[in-house]
Amino acid sequence: MGLFDRLSRVVRANINDLVSKAEDPEKVLEQAVIDMQEDLVQLRQAVARAIATQKRTEQQYNKNQQEANTWQQRAQLALSKGDENLAREALVRKKSFADTASNLKLQLDQQSANVETLKRNLIALESKISEAKTKKDMLKARANAAKAQKQLQETIGGIDTSSAMGAFERMEDKVMQLEAESQSVAELGGVGLEQQFAQLEASSGVEDELAAMKAQLSGTSPETKSLPSENQTSTSKESVIDAELEELRSQLNQG
Repeated sequence: MGLFDRLSRVVRANINDLVSKAEDPEKVLEQAVIDMQEDLVQLRQAVARAIATQKRTEQQYNKNQQEANTWQQRAQLALSKGDENLAREALVRKKSFADTASNLKLQLDQQSANVETLKRNLIALESKISEAKTKKDMLKARANAAKAQKQLQETIGGIDTSSAMGAFERMEDKVMQLEAESQSVAELGGVGLEQQFAQLEASSGVEDELAAMKAQLSGTSPETKSLPSENQTSTSKESVIDAELEELRSQLNQG
């Protein structure tokens, strides 16, 4: 194979590939039906012309056949009158018309066969066009469904599901972090309350201990310090207590 043939084949292959890719099924089917309808119009015209030619041939055949019959009768008439020459001339005319009629009959038979063939082709083409229209609608519906399915698949394929799921995961982590922070704040708040109560309890202990010391110094218990003593000591005992308190104050101040 020569270089030119190989290049020619490559070019044709590329052109066919481009044409195949550019073909739209809906448009191709529509054009195919249009082409068939144009063929139908031409076939109908051909049938009409064939029928017209057949009718003209038939008219000519009938006319020549009638003329042949007429000259046959004239030849018989001339012969019955004893005029053989005239009868012979009439037969010559009759033969001419009969030969023409015979040739026209052959043409008429051929034309009739052609007309019948054209009519059958016309009926077959009409049936094919009707079938093609039905098939075209069906294929168009299938093509549209395939296009819609392809577009849907392309749309689904274009969606970045990993990114979307990643966003959900990030938001879930963030919510968990917020929940942990909220729990931590609650726990810290609880500890603070416990510390406050502990401080109060510690403060109460100091106050109680101070009250007990005061009661001890005054000779009364903390439970009865607010009540008037029924057995009060004498004035001398109070003086002793006052002296002791004064000494305690002095020691505290020195300390």
